[in-house]
This record gives sequence, structure tokens and C-alpha cells, in this order.
Amino acid sequence: MTSPLESATRAAVDRFNEAVNRRDLKALRTTVSEDCLFESPGAPDGNRYVGVDMLTVFADVMAIEGEGPFETEEIFVCGDRAVVRWLHTWDHGNGDAGHVRGVDILRVSDGRVCEKLSYVKG
Repeated sequence: MTSPLESATRAAVDRFNEAVNRRDLKALRTTVSEDCLFESPGAPDGNRYVGVDMLTVFADVMAIEGEGPFETEEIFVCGDRAVVRWLHTWDHGNGDAGHVRGVDILRVSDGRVCEKLSYVKG
């Protein structure tokens, strides 16, 4: 049985993912805490962004023509944490098309994502 905390965590993660896929920066701002930590994928440790810097990274990605959605393949929720397996596709129209699979580990506090740690296969 899903606990109320896990239901709230899932709802917050769903709101975050929906805002990203709609490329809705205004909505995205409402789904994350002011000090949200985002660790981007990339070797060896990715990059760390906090708060407004994190939103700037998402705005830059949302502005790229041909960036496709992040399709959720599976979500596991445990308390205030969620693991999201996803598939990201793109077609920039210049021969640069493809996909990548990855995993996000998210933490939710007060109904907002406050931590997003991203990892990709590759």
C-alpha cells in the first residue's frame, strides 16, 4: 500500500516531469524548491547547479529545437525519494538524431523537488 508521503512524492515528481516535457519554465519553477540541487549527467561527476542556476540549465535545453521528451519508463517511490528510469529522444533536423536512457534520483520536500541527481547510460 502506498503511504501518503509516497503519494505526495509521486505527485511532485509527475508535476516536475510534465513541466519539463511541456517546456514550461514558469510551471517548472513552481515544482522545485528555491535551493533545488541538480547534478547533471556527464563523466566523471557531472555538474552541480543550485536554484536559479538549475533553472537556467533547463531553460537552455528547452530552447534547443528538436529536443524531444523525457519518456518515463518506470518510477519507484520510497518515502520522499523517487527513482525515475527515462528515455530521452531528439532530432535536431541536421542529421543529429538519437536517444539516451538514464535514471534520475529525486528527493521531494514540502511538495517540491529539492534534489535531482541524473545519470545516463553510455
